[in-house]
Amino acid sequence: MRLAATVTLTAGAVLAGSAFAGQAQAAAPPVPTIAATGGYVMNNSTGASLYTKAADTRRSTGSTTKIMTAKVVLSQPNLNLDAKVTVQMAYSDYIVSKNASSARLIVGDKVTVRQLLYGLMLPSGCDAAYALADKFGTGTTRAARVQSFIGKMNKAAADLGLRNTRFDSFDGISNGSNYSTPRDLTKLASNAMKNSTFRTIVKTKSYTAKTTTKTGGTRTMPTWTNTNTLLGTYSGAIGVKTGSGPQAKYCLVFAATRNGKTVIGTVLASTSSTQRTTDAKKLMDYGFKRLG
Repeated sequence: MRLAATVTLTAGAVLAGSAFAGQAQAAAPPVPTIAATGGYVMNNSTGASLYTKAADTRRSTGSTTKIMTAKVVLSQPNLNLDAKVTVQMAYSDYIVSKNASSARLIVGDKVTVRQLLYGLMLPSGCDAAYALADKFGTGTTRAARVQSFIGKMNKAAADLGLRNTRFDSFDGISNGSNYSTPRDLTKLASNAMKNSTFRTIVKTKSYTAKTTTKTGGTRTMPTWTNTNTLLGTYSGAIGVKTGSGPQAKYCLVFAATRNGKTVIGTVLASTSSTQRTTDAKKLMDYGFKRLG
């Protein structure tokens, strides 16, 4: 009798255990399929990985590079966001020669550092990126200042332990050795988001700058619209930056907060601007489900 009872109890425990395991499996969300060739999502508060797809494979990053451009500027000692920078013809010529995305800065206008950061991150202005590199690099020539600034970008990457990241430009228009990975870009963005000015800028959907003309008047610039369409279309979206290019294809570094929990991640080399947004939404949905 005692033996029979023990067997029955044990069998019951096994059945209960099996049922519990089945419930656990049912609760785990299905891993999403994305078009992007690389992807990564992490819990922003702990750094724990929630999703990986070729997360450590080096790829061209396009304008997601500008996250580091902004970080380097915002890391400058005694930074004055209201300091004015005069727009040079070189910035305009660069945009034309590269057929690059532009903040449509006007040569001769005086623009504040804060405004340049909005022009950098919302319309992805490569002219704004050039102006910031010229302003915050060191050297007696513009070329030297730009190289100095790119050096600061690479030092910042090394300081953050981003071993699979290298910059050869201030804006992502690569000279052949500008690359990162989904994991590294996500870590970079997470670090950049610790800066309140950066957070404010990247969650802004549109911004209208008032610049000072060369004659001392005020110019109201055409409104800059954020290229990150997650803002306003995905509940809790708070940033971060788009990127694209012939090698990079379509990239997006993204972040969202719901119920006090933040997921942050990256997709690289998606198939279209619409698809990178779809990919990001899938990964954020999955991340939030994983967090419970």
